[in-house]
Amino acid sequence: MSSKRNVLPRGTPAAAFEKALEELRAIVGREYVLDDAERLAPYNKIMMPVPDAQHAPSAAIMPADVEQIQQVMKVLNRHKVPVYTVSTGKNLGYGSAAPVQRGQVVMDLRRMNRILSVDPDLCTALVEPGVTYQQLYDYLQEKKLPLWFSCPAPSAIAGPLGNAVDRGVGYTPYGEHFMFSCGMEVVLANGEVLRTGMGAMPNSNTWQVFKWGYGPTLDGLFTQSNYGIVTKLGMWLMPAPPDFRPFCIQYPDESDINKIVDALRPLRIAMIIPNAVVIAHTLWEAPCTPVKRADYHTGPGAIGDDAVRRIQKDHGIGAWNVYAALYGTKETNDANWKIVEAVAAATGGRIVTAEQARGSKALEYRFDLMKGKPNLGEFGLYNWRGGGGSIWFAPVSQAKGSETHKQMQMAKRILAKYGFDYVGEFIVGWRDMHHVIDLLYDRTDEAQTKQAYACYDELLHAFAKEGYGLYRANTAFAEKVAATYGPVKRSVEKRLKKALDPNNIIAPGRCGISL
Repeated sequence: MSSKRNVLPRGTPAAAFEKALEELRAIVGREYVLDDAERLAPYNKIMMPVPDAQHAPSAAIMPADVEQIQQVMKVLNRHKVPVYTVSTGKNLGYGSAAPVQRGQVVMDLRRMNRILSVDPDLCTALVEPGVTYQQLYDYLQEKKLPLWFSCPAPSAIAGPLGNAVDRGVGYTPYGEHFMFSCGMEVVLANGEVLRTGMGAMPNSNTWQVFKWGYGPTLDGLFTQSNYGIVTKLGMWLMPAPPDFRPFCIQYPDESDINKIVDALRPLRIAMIIPNAVVIAHTLWEAPCTPVKRADYHTGPGAIGDDAVRRIQKDHGIGAWNVYAALYGTKETNDANWKIVEAVAAATGGRIVTAEQARGSKALEYRFDLMKGKPNLGEFGLYNWRGGGGSIWFAPVSQAKGSETHKQMQMAKRILAKYGFDYVGEFIVGWRDMHHVIDLLYDRTDEAQTKQAYACYDELLHAFAKEGYGLYRANTAFAEKVAATYGPVKRSVEKRLKKALDPNNIIAPGRCGISL
């Protein structure tokens, strides 16, 4: 078999790799070490504008527990074979389950899918990497526990551990997922098991309630990094509020983004609106309605503004569609609702309530997300243009209207230059905005794929020049994104990597970190 193997780990001879695979099979079972092309195909299904071969895995391994991971790491260190870890592998638009570099072994943790504990009094949970949001939701429903969690938009098949470790966001008041995590278990490169925070204390029962422990706080080291393999994550759950009041405010013009942000920011900082507010552009909403691009634009280049306005009129979509909710008692929500109504009236927005939204796919999936109900509604985006190409471009801005308008204009101009549509939304934190743009293209078209790469590259460097950094990035651009953050940060990251993973075994190149 070794003579026929197309993909080998960098610097590893075929015979040595075959020996390593045999040792891995002895640990996890022969059926859980995948090395034939057909079974590896799901790990090489990417949406990025680079050749599949650039991210082709050499094998995949599926351990069942922490003890197996420890043994696996000893084998990989001995043979100097790099490993790329995924939880559910559904990080679509950011790289999916494909390794960051060709030839890495994918460690798929889907078999580790236990909900280890849920405390209904303290509102905490402890989960393994393979647990999905849908699984956790079903568990809470089955146990009739009045607890909610926050999840990302394409959530049913994704998992809370992987999303929090990649610092993803959601749509409830607990929408900063890493912020509302509490306690990690991590297998280090040498096989040691670290529990962060109070988890390092023998017999501790406060692992999921007190984040800090004693001494330096280490949890952040294991987010967007390659310093260890996170095998357990504590998360805080939200008590279901007595009254939940989701709404959408629609605005007619793109230029309204200035006043929208400046009007909502005080409400968000004051926690009158406690959840992550979404401000979605027409073309983000249209595919989830659903609307087909080809019905409004069939020629070359980006879709025109006139066509976008026709979509708005034909389908009742705003130029901007603001999604938020009130959480509390009926009395507090009644009082805050008057503030929301006044802001909408003063800024020229039209409120759509949950009752008025019945039957609207685009609105209902958003309202479900704001109460932590997983769904797949946002996958409609991939039907907009077709062809399986998607790269998320996600710069951060201040929560100021002038900043968001500037970013939107910059993005539209660069996207149009390469023939791509502006499909974007802003997600309002307390003082920041996550500007998420889905660069959709036809990956079966070689010319369009090259244009997509060039477009993303220009977006990245144009935004960096203006001081706008990305908060997440796909693996094809990990090195370029890391470079925008300067040499000192990268030097520190490299020194940490050398100390924790001297053989450079865990996902070399992830987030631009390597020896």
